[in-house]
Amino acid sequence: MKPMTKNMWREIAANKGRFIAIILIILLGTLIFVGVKATGPGLNDALDTTVKTQHLSDVQLFSTTGFTQKDVKTAEKVNGAQAEISKFKYVTGGKNEDVVALYGYQSSANQNQLKLRSGHLPHGADQIVLDERAKQDYGYRLGDTYRFNKQANLKQRTYQIVGFVDSPRYIDYSTRGSANVGDGTVRYFAYLQPQQLNLPTATMLSVRFQSLQGVNSFSDDYQRAVAKKVRALKAVFKLRAKERNQQLSANVKRAFAPQQQRLTQARRQLVQMKQIAGNSSVLQQQQKALTENQAKLNAALQQATAKTRTTYTWQTREDLPGFTSFGDTSDRIAAIANVFPVFFFLIAALITFTTITRMVEEARRQIGTFKALGYTKWVIARNYLSYALMAGLIGAILGSAIGNVTLPRLVISMYHMTIPLTASVPVMWAVIALAVAFSLLATVGAAVIVVWRELAEKPADLMRPRAPKSAKRILMERITPLWHRLSFNQKVSYRNLFRYKSRMWMTIIGIAGGTALILTGFGLNDSISSTATQQYGQIFHYSATVSLAHNDQGQKATRVLNQSDHYRGASKVNLTTGKVKAHADQIGDVNLVTPKNQQQFKKYVTLSHFLDQNGVVICQKIASQLDVKAGDKVSFTASNGQHANLKVTAVTPNYMGVFAYMSPAAYRHAFNQTLTVNTLFVKLTSQSSQQQNQLARQLLKHGGALGTSFASDQKTTIKTMSSSMNVIVLIMILLSGVLSFVVLYNLTNINISERIRELSTVKVLGFFDNEVTMYVSRENMLLTAFGIILGYGAGWGLLSFILNQATTSQVVFPVIIRWPGYVVATLLMVAFTLIVMWVTHQKLKHVDMVEALKEN
Repeated sequence: MKPMTKNMWREIAANKGRFIAIILIILLGTLIFVGVKATGPGLNDALDTTVKTQHLSDVQLFSTTGFTQKDVKTAEKVNGAQAEISKFKYVTGGKNEDVVALYGYQSSANQNQLKLRSGHLPHGADQIVLDERAKQDYGYRLGDTYRFNKQANLKQRTYQIVGFVDSPRYIDYSTRGSANVGDGTVRYFAYLQPQQLNLPTATMLSVRFQSLQGVNSFSDDYQRAVAKKVRALKAVFKLRAKERNQQLSANVKRAFAPQQQRLTQARRQLVQMKQIAGNSSVLQQQQKALTENQAKLNAALQQATAKTRTTYTWQTREDLPGFTSFGDTSDRIAAIANVFPVFFFLIAALITFTTITRMVEEARRQIGTFKALGYTKWVIARNYLSYALMAGLIGAILGSAIGNVTLPRLVISMYHMTIPLTASVPVMWAVIALAVAFSLLATVGAAVIVVWRELAEKPADLMRPRAPKSAKRILMERITPLWHRLSFNQKVSYRNLFRYKSRMWMTIIGIAGGTALILTGFGLNDSISSTATQQYGQIFHYSATVSLAHNDQGQKATRVLNQSDHYRGASKVNLTTGKVKAHADQIGDVNLVTPKNQQQFKKYVTLSHFLDQNGVVICQKIASQLDVKAGDKVSFTASNGQHANLKVTAVTPNYMGVFAYMSPAAYRHAFNQTLTVNTLFVKLTSQSSQQQNQLARQLLKHGGALGTSFASDQKTTIKTMSSSMNVIVLIMILLSGVLSFVVLYNLTNINISERIRELSTVKVLGFFDNEVTMYVSRENMLLTAFGIILGYGAGWGLLSFILNQATTSQVVFPVIIRWPGYVVATLLMVAFTLIVMWVTHQKLKHVDMVEALKEN
């Protein structure tokens, strides 16, 4: 082994702590950088693999007149399409008259295959399998008898539960969608033998494209490709709808033909009788009866023909319950990954750069000796560059491998919101390459800069110790009354702080960065979990939204609500959904709310600005996305085609959904029509889930309601969203704490190694061990306190930036860090400082003063 190589290994052996510290810092930085970056794509890939394994259809089509095998052939005219038809309907049943999405089970089905969790699939006519959610949340067990309501119109009403399953159509345990029966909220799904559904034809057509199975369901490429396929399907089904209408219309006419023939025959006979007997009163009555019967027959024929009009409803994977929210969650993690790990890694790289710099500067005399012995600059530099390269590569490779493999799988395994996922984590080669490049920049880059600077000096200069920095009066010394009141130790500490400014700022940045990262972790959890509380506490003050079916100004619904002991009042509004455009940009799914009684409305919704006679108040989501403010103009296009140009009068805070508000006068002026009430904002006292369901059923049955949405359901959705982020947040908090500790420990070690002669001198002069420790630790305590305070502001700013990146089309997160976050971050930093003080104390107790003072 060459002498220089031996020297490098001796350096590593002599300073194992420093070498390991560099590896650890780089490892932590790359671990969270690569790991969090891989988690979002990992979640998407896991779900994509899961639904593709179970052959989830790309497009689902529903028809008002059912489907036949001719429709299957029609769908398969589109290139690459594979189509299947099945029976499906919404019904009510079970212990609490739950709304159930009921499907006909086909063992030969190639699409939307069930995953058995327990029991077996239905083989007999009296067997049923239920959603796993029915077992987990509603207490059903194998062998139980399940009973449907009479209105379900099934071949029989009772079935035996023989299994529990998962379906790729339903990936979110917190929601199963909505329906137009029962209380309007689907609780779980079920499968029976198809003939048990008692339907004349299939009601759903599923289409899958083999060419799309290699594309991730959450990618832009997939969205574009499936949209193109839907357009092609709509084109062929437009012709099929006409053909189907003609066929069904002809069937209806054939069904009515015998009645029409009888009426025609009777009319002929009446004409003949009139020719024989004249126009008597009896014949006139018969004529009148025939005319009435013909009118009734025509009306019945017209009504039956109207029912044969084919209307299609289209769904893609995005429209399935929970699919979009899952994508939003992975997007939020990806947004966090774009900011948090980068900040984390920059702190790690900065501290590593400082450590390598100090290491090379400490080796001045050794470099001078090598240079005097005739070694070339490259040979000398290679010694330290190899040291830095080894530390950087080991840390980067280990961190990248551990991060890419463990973090995404940990999140996937703990992701209870979805069906059991098939772990599929992509290797983030580009991110790993970037992490390794940053790591080597922090280690090898630092070594190159410092070694070349040292090698530029002459051997004689290098073999002499660097001249100490000249002492300067600090600002505190100029404040004489304050300075005179300080003890000797305090004066020394303050002077040393400002004497070694680079070390001071490195420590402050390390502490502030660690505090900011921990605070951000807590803040993410607090902000996401507080979204519903902020929305339904500070802005919305109602408990439910009732959508009305009839134009009766909500009178039927109000009568039903008045019968409830929980009812406390309602605000009648017009709610119109549409899109808002400005500056060539647009935002969809905007809810335009116009109250009938503006004064009463204030008790239900708090706005930042009063609704005036002209213009519209928009929420902050519209303002930020379209870059508009008060005084600007926007255009609103309703889903029914109505259009109006509106002036923005104010921007109001809002966190969930996209809302705009107008006064009744502004509405009449903008749309030139009278305000119609189609929605009620309802205040209710606290209700159980069962009581809410009962009220929703009554409103659907007797109140002319299309559906009822409860604020508690929105809060549950946000709670689920928050819990899905807990794993990521916990990991970030733990790793931030570890990084903070390693950084503080490493900087303190550098501090001691740089000042070992000074500390030995103090010890020789008679300072006790505790006094020597405090000589150094007092500086750390001051820097820790300042760093923590600076970290509070940095944490708030970092959290604000991350949440801004993580906003979705429907949710804006408030920036909230509750007091426990500040307390934990502060206590952790104080605890790390105390631990480092204790380790420092143990080390200083055993310093060889003579050897230290003999050093140049």
